Amino acid sequence: MRFKLIIALVADEYTEKVIDAARGAGATGATVIKSARGEGLKPVKTFLGLTLEGQVDVILYIVEQHLSRKILERIAEEGRFGDKPGSGVVFQVPVEDAVGLGSQLDTIKQEIEGQL
Repeated sequence: MRFKLIIALVADEYTEKVIDAARGAGATGATVIKSARGEGLKPVKTFLGLTLEGQVDVILYIVEQHLSRKILERIAEEGRFGDKPGSGVVFQVPVEDAVGLGSQLDTIKQEIEGQL
């Protein structure tokens, strides 16, 4: 079985919606890193040293490669990434090896069989 790591940078108000959407598309778990800060083409505006931009959460998913594109698209849709610049980004990278997914492998196999 081959896996992909999906990394989503999501506006914090969309985090729970994105997690639910990814789970509905076949993700079996997520790791959330709270309160990250990103900067795009334009520098972040500050007032007295405080950032005026909203915080983003980093959500990590390890998913089976056959499900990865569907999950990625649902995350982008639910996070409203196409609505305006700076609303979020999601991308995937191949996972060469992983240990510790044993408890999820049966569920992943069932998801793959059900969706292929």
